[in-house]
Amino acid sequence: MTESVAWVAVDWGTSNLRAWGIGADGSVLAAAGSDKGMGRLARDGYAEALTEAVSAMPLPAEGTVDVLVCGMAGARQGWLEAPYLEAPADLRGLVGGAVYPDMPGGRLRPAILPGICQRQGGDNVMRGEETQLLGLAATMPGFSGLVCMPGTHSKWAMLDGTRLEGFSTAMTGELFELLKTHSVLRHSLGGDTEGPGREAGFGAGAADGLERPEDLLGQLFRVRAGSLLSGRQPDWCAGYLSGLLIGTEIAANRHRIGRDPVPLIGSPALCALYAQVLDMAGARGQAVDATQVVLAGLKAARGQLQ
Repeated sequence: MTESVAWVAVDWGTSNLRAWGIGADGSVLAAAGSDKGMGRLARDGYAEALTEAVSAMPLPAEGTVDVLVCGMAGARQGWLEAPYLEAPADLRGLVGGAVYPDMPGGRLRPAILPGICQRQGGDNVMRGEETQLLGLAATMPGFSGLVCMPGTHSKWAMLDGTRLEGFSTAMTGELFELLKTHSVLRHSLGGDTEGPGREAGFGAGAADGLERPEDLLGQLFRVRAGSLLSGRQPDWCAGYLSGLLIGTEIAANRHRIGRDPVPLIGSPALCALYAQVLDMAGARGQAVDATQVVLAGLKAARGQLQ
C-alpha cells in the first residue's frame, strides 16, 4: 500500500512553483513542478495552480492536508500578502507571521510564510531566501557567518544560528541581462556567448571587478571597446561582463568575509562561478544544495507550527 502524504511543502517563485509531498517521517514521497509562478498568475489563479500541482500526489483519502508555502505567493502582488518580519529576526518565528488564504473545497489548508524586511542599515527585503536560511541553520547547526545566495537578485546575509542579523541585495543577475539585451554592449554580445573564450573573459572581468570595484561604470565599456579594438568575440565579452559584475559584488562584501567558507545557495553553475571569484579574492565558497535547504527550512517551520 502506498504511504499517504502527511503534508505538502511548496516553494512558490516568480517563474515556477515546486511542491513536495512529505510523509509522516519527514521523507519526500512525491514531487511536482509547474511554470505557474507568481509572474504568470492572477490572484484568483493560485488555488487552482496549487490543486494541479498536488493532484498526482498520494494524498490521504479523507481529511484536510496542510500545505506550507514559502516565497512569492506571499508577496503584495501574490496570493495573499504575508507582511514582512523585520530583521534582526529569529527565523524560528516565521510561522508566527504566516497567513492563511481561502482555499475552495476545504481539502487543502495552505499557510504562507512571510518574508523578511530590513530598515536599519538600508531598506531591503527578501521572500523565500529566509526559508532557505532557516534550512541552512537546520542542516549546519551552530553556523555563524556570512551566507551568499547568488541569483537574479543575490542576497548576502549575516546568520548566527537561526538569527538573521541583517542582509543586502545585489541586482547582479538582472543587471547582466539588462546590459546584454538593452544597452550598447548588446552589439558585442551577439552570437555564440558560450564559446571557449568565455572562461578567459570571465577571469579577466572578475580580476578587474575585484581590483577596482569603484570603477564599475567605466570598466563596463571595456566590453564594447574590446570588441571594436581588440577583436574580442561575443564569448569573451559575455564572460568579461559576468566576471566583472560578480567580482564587483564580491569586492563590495569582502570586508564581511571571515576565514570560514562562505555557504553558497543557488544553482550549481552560478555557485561555481562565485566560488571561483571568492578563491581569487583569497576566500572560499561552499556550495549548498538549494533544494535541500528550502525543504529543511519548510520542515523546520512546520515543526514550529505543530
